Amino acid sequence: MDDKKVGLNEAQRGKSFKKNPINGTKYTIAISSAKGGVGKSTFATNFALALSKIGCKVGLLDADIYGPSLPKLFSIKTKPESDGKNLIPVSKYGIQCMSIGFLTDEQTPMIWRGPMVTSAIKTFTQKVLWKDLDFIIVDMPPGTGDTQLTFSQEISFDGVIIISTPQEIALQDVIRGIKMFDKLKVKIIGLIDNMSYFKSDDGKKYSIFGEGGVERTAIEFNKEFLGEIPINPDVGKFGDMGTPIVEKEPENEISKIYIELANKIKQFYF
Repeated sequence: MDDKKVGLNEAQRGKSFKKNPINGTKYTIAISSAKGGVGKSTFATNFALALSKIGCKVGLLDADIYGPSLPKLFSIKTKPESDGKNLIPVSKYGIQCMSIGFLTDEQTPMIWRGPMVTSAIKTFTQKVLWKDLDFIIVDMPPGTGDTQLTFSQEISFDGVIIISTPQEIALQDVIRGIKMFDKLKVKIIGLIDNMSYFKSDDGKKYSIFGEGGVERTAIEFNKEFLGEIPINPDVGKFGDMGTPIVEKEPENEISKIYIELANKIKQFYF
């Protein structure tokens, strides 16, 4: 697969970009999916909550410009305040939060071209008063197009976690995502197999979307496989209620998976 298939044109290949750190945090981790509908935003919110549960100070930046989910997943209806120069994050569940969805009507389509996207990125990364954070979790837009490239070129990420389901059609896009981040020299922390299986009441596992594809892809490209997150109807139910499962039921099997991963990431950086 050549560079053009991952969205890198002639002008971008080999070009050096000045990346800006997000002020107010020690580490910035992107949550990415090369394909929509694989549970990226649900993962980002629960992962941020898990980091908070183990004692980290966490910020959550919903950077999915065209489909912000944080206002719904955290049931945030208030707009961020400003000190005249910078936006002040909205605090919920002990997490500092910012989203384009806080500033627009939830039914308003974001019909933005490149310059507007770039301006929004700079606003949410350089003009938000993030304070004394260990981690900012950035919920990236899905895909490997211009918006994703702009984020990766503008922001100094300390790492990215790639989310996928085990379907072959999703894995094709994961490969594009891996190659994009490698080209841009963004460290890939690892891959997550989301909605990997469903466990029935009798304990039997059903691999509805296929089995083992994410792990095989990780091995093929020499990336770490971070584990599986099974299907659980409560994840969607609690998310729709505005109280993600890690917050609602911290002792749930799914919540424990997130907590285990959060501990692993914390140990890696600290």
